Amino acid sequence: MAADPSIRDAARDLDREGAAAVTDLLRSLPARPRLLGLGEPTHGEEALPELRDEIFRELVEHEGYRSIAIESDALAGLVVDEYVTTGAGSLDEVMRTGFSHGVQELEANRELVRWMRAYNQDRPEPERLRFFGFDAPLEMMSAASPRRALTALHDYLRGRPLPCTIDTIDRLIGDDDRWTDTAAAMDPSRSVGRLPEVAELRLLADDLVALLTAYSPHLIATTSREEWWRACLYGRTAMGLLRYHAGMADQSPDRVWRLMALRDAMMADNLHAIAQHAAPTLVFAHNRHLQREKSTWQLADMALEWWSAGAIVGSQLGDGYAVLALALGSAPHHEIGTPAPDTVEGVLSTLPGNRYLIDPHALAARGAKLVPRTDTTARYGYFPLDPDHLGETDGIIFIKNIPARD
Repeated sequence: MAADPSIRDAARDLDREGAAAVTDLLRSLPARPRLLGLGEPTHGEEALPELRDEIFRELVEHEGYRSIAIESDALAGLVVDEYVTTGAGSLDEVMRTGFSHGVQELEANRELVRWMRAYNQDRPEPERLRFFGFDAPLEMMSAASPRRALTALHDYLRGRPLPCTIDTIDRLIGDDDRWTDTAAAMDPSRSVGRLPEVAELRLLADDLVALLTAYSPHLIATTSREEWWRACLYGRTAMGLLRYHAGMADQSPDRVWRLMALRDAMMADNLHAIAQHAAPTLVFAHNRHLQREKSTWQLADMALEWWSAGAIVGSQLGDGYAVLALALGSAPHHEIGTPAPDTVEGVLSTLPGNRYLIDPHALAARGAKLVPRTDTTARYGYFPLDPDHLGETDGIIFIKNIPARD
């Protein structure tokens, strides 16, 4: 089937033009975004972060980008940032300890870290690239203990009048294993989140975080703005984890969507802090975390709705946030077959090449009604584009087919 002329005219061939097409799109926006989201439709496919790396290099070399943030533990990401900026540690160790959610297994992430370190090698500090994780220390079936974040925050504030000693924090936290009990993901009664000592810990953490603002003139002057910023990350993480554990202990029917909303809110807080600290930044995560519209998910018998991190920061930053959605036609090795012709992915699959940058407004204005894709239920974690919300993205990057690799 030949491509619709209106779609063909709205498509730029990335295999011919390269990532320069993305910079052209950015220059056409009303304002230069401080955060540029690049969403992927599923995790675990090398071709997607490989394309991300191609785009990031273009943005660094031609648009002045100096940082990247990915969907990985923000505290672990400090290890990666230290390596790419100073060379501390070894690449193997950084890949082992600096990532979460299994993304360290992707060769594209290893190549990203290697390239950033080489780029920074002989550059002065103000010109060096920065790496950030922006997710919370959470996994699908567990959430971390707040010990690391609270200990680091308390240590940073040492020497000021504090509401508690580190021994008090250690006593209230207790055994870390009780915080990471995977049974609590399905059974709220197994969560520590509503215990009296955890409630006390939340109050103490709130007092410590307040001191970061109250003492900020002195702290920034006597340590550094960078160290203060990192301490604020520890504070956000501690408060977010304590809030999340309280949510895990929730017995109400709203428990699951609240947990998903809390995670995206933590991601949004981290993104907002990065935008203040190291913009412009390329942000790479699942489309569902970066989209402007409300997220929806039918999980078993639960119809879940919550606002994504992208929707939150987009509402706060306005034109300072832009988002490109990655879309995928087929990837048989991921059980993603040929899309139906009346879906977004099906229409885009009529284009002759394999990788395109699409004007979403032209696609949204197409006369024929597009329907959601429904043939991908075998691929858990894959979400096709919603044809009703195409106009809420600033661009669509489409890959027609990703073949299996040897």
